[in-house]
Amino acid sequence: MEMKPHFLRREFLPREVPSISLALLLAAVLLLNALLYLYLNKFYNSLGRAETDPNLCPFGHFKLGAVKNCSPWLSCEAINREVRKLKCVGEGAVKKVFLSEWKEKKVVLSQLTNSELKEDFLHGLKMLKALQSKHVVRLLGYCEQQFTILTEYHPLGSLRGLNETLHIPKYKGMNTWHRRLMLAIDYVSIIRYLHSSPLGTLVMCDSNDLDKVLSQYLLTSDFHVLVNDLDALPLVNRSAGRLVKCGHWELRGEFVAPEQRWPYGEDVPFEDDLMPPYDEKTDIWKIPDVSNFFLGHVEGSDIVRLHLFDIHAACKKKDPAERPSAQEVLDTYRKVLTLLIREAAMPGTREML
Repeated sequence: MEMKPHFLRREFLPREVPSISLALLLAAVLLLNALLYLYLNKFYNSLGRAETDPNLCPFGHFKLGAVKNCSPWLSCEAINREVRKLKCVGEGAVKKVFLSEWKEKKVVLSQLTNSELKEDFLHGLKMLKALQSKHVVRLLGYCEQQFTILTEYHPLGSLRGLNETLHIPKYKGMNTWHRRLMLAIDYVSIIRYLHSSPLGTLVMCDSNDLDKVLSQYLLTSDFHVLVNDLDALPLVNRSAGRLVKCGHWELRGEFVAPEQRWPYGEDVPFEDDLMPPYDEKTDIWKIPDVSNFFLGHVEGSDIVRLHLFDIHAACKKKDPAERPSAQEVLDTYRKVLTLLIREAAMPGTREML
C-alpha cells in the first residue's frame, strides 16, 4: 500500500507533461493565428475600396501630404499663376511631363504635345476626374483650354524602375517575396477596380508589351501601386453589344491576348474594319506576365509562383470566356498571401502537432 503513491507518481506524471506541452503549443498557435488575423485584416483594409481612404476629398477637391483641409482643383488661372515648371521628366506620344512646384510642394504638370491626339488627352482627363480613388494618381487641377493636367508627384517614378529602386540601400529591406506579392496584389486590385468602375467595365488598352504596362503605373513612397495614365481606357458594354479594340493597327507578340491578334493569317493584309473586337479579358491574359515581373527572383518568389500556377494557367486560357475575373484572381492572390504568411509565422507547426 505504501508503494502505491510512488507507483502513481512514476506512471502518470510523465503522461501529464506532454499534455501540458501540447496545450501550450495549441495556445501559441491560437495566439499566432490571432495576431496573423489582425495583421491581414489591417493589410486588407489598406487595400479596401476608395470610399474608406481618409486622404480622399469630395469630388472636385484634393489635399496633399499632411495637410488636413481639402482644396478645390486648381483652375487655369491658378495653374498659370501658382505652378512653376522645374524640368521636363518625360515625353510620350500624347503629352510632355514636367516636374513642377506649387506652394513649395513638388507636383507634376502634363501638357499636350500633339494636337492630333487632343481627344486622347481629354479622354484621359475625363477618366482621371471620374475615377479618383486610392487606385488612381491624385488630380490637383486642370485646364482644358490649354490642355494641361496637374497631378501629385511620386519621386520613385513608374514601375519600370522597380528593380533599380529595390537595389538602393534605403529600400533593400523591401526586396522580399512578401512585399513583391503585395505590389502584385495592388496591381490586380487596380485591374479589378477598372473592370467594375463607377463608369462601367474599362479596358487598359495601353498595354501591348510589358514595358508599356509598367510605364502606366507609379510606385509610391510607401510602396503601393497607382495607375497614372488613363488616356486609352475604352468602355465595354455587353448589354449594348459594345466591345473594344485597342488601337487601329495590328498587334503582335505573345504578351497581347490571342483575341487581340490578327486572326486571318499572314496571307491576308491587316484591315481594321475586319478585326474583331474583344472585351476586358485581355487584361486578365496579361496578369501572369506582369506579376512575374513583380515577383522577381528573390528568395521565396518561386514558392509564390508555384502557389499561383493554377490561377495563372486559367488566365492564359485561349478562350477569353474561360479566364477568371479580376476579382477571382485577386481573391486567389490574397489567399496565397495569407497561406504563405501563416506558414512563415508558424514553420513546422503541423509536424509538431
